[in-house]
Amino acid sequence: MTTQGFGWYGAPALYTDEHEAVWKELVDRVHAKGTKIFLQLWHMGRQSHPSFHPTNEVVSASATQYVGGTTRNASGERCDFEKARALTTEEFPEVVEMYRQCAIRAKRAGFDGVEVHGANGYLVDQFMQSVTNQRTDKYGGSFENRYRFLDEIVEALKTVFPAGRIGVRLSPNGVFGGMGSKDNNEMFTYAFERLSEHGLAYLAMLDGFGYSSESRTLTVFDAKKAFKGIVMANNSYTRDTAEGVIRSGAADLVGFARLFISNPDLVERFRNDWPVNPVPDYKFFWDSATGDEGYNTFGHYKPTSNGQEEEQP
Repeated sequence: MTTQGFGWYGAPALYTDEHEAVWKELVDRVHAKGTKIFLQLWHMGRQSHPSFHPTNEVVSASATQYVGGTTRNASGERCDFEKARALTTEEFPEVVEMYRQCAIRAKRAGFDGVEVHGANGYLVDQFMQSVTNQRTDKYGGSFENRYRFLDEIVEALKTVFPAGRIGVRLSPNGVFGGMGSKDNNEMFTYAFERLSEHGLAYLAMLDGFGYSSESRTLTVFDAKKAFKGIVMANNSYTRDTAEGVIRSGAADLVGFARLFISNPDLVERFRNDWPVNPVPDYKFFWDSATGDEGYNTFGHYKPTSNGQEEEQP
């Protein structure tokens, strides 16, 4: 969404006129199929790499370093993460404006709404969690202060899209990106309650795997009790488990992503009880350096009188 927030080798972006023009072509194709599409606003924070940025630095809630994983630099070379610089209090209006400007571009490109990526150890999550937020100003310490950055982002986005066209994605249980804080249960329950004030389109809750042992696991049902609105469960669901969690009332809908990689016609497969391909190997959707094979080379299901046949794209 911005040069400051970019940092995943080969990732798509939306912060130039060229990006906007290409996204408009894609959005038009989606709309031609009668489908809605939201843009996810993603700032990587300390999970970026300095080589992507003219300033040769990455920013975060505090001057911390993600240790225990590797990334790729701007040349595609595997390397360690580096220590981030803590954003100054004076920089927050500028960073929040980056989110708003990206939302403006998204609206011009025809997107139906936007989703704030507040999960998986990226910038918003780095502010929410005490393991990465060591600040003593108004953006650190208390639950209210650690939530403040996300709240300011949502308020800014509401000047571009109505609240009913804005979603937020959170992962209170995740360990990805070096996350997992002892007070996550209380922190994210507070965030769910505060987000209810905005009348958002939905809250997306990542609850499928990678649980932290630092705090009690928050279930999607916990989110549903605290957030007064539509709750989307997400991560590692099958058709059966998705239908189960919806029938139970713990969630209103379930999002799928990885299954769409290996099943570009996933909706039709569910609707017609056709076989579903397994999720592709992790490396194919995780590391863009592996290329297209195994990522966008799956075909559509074509039923025949003799059984299953895969129709190539």
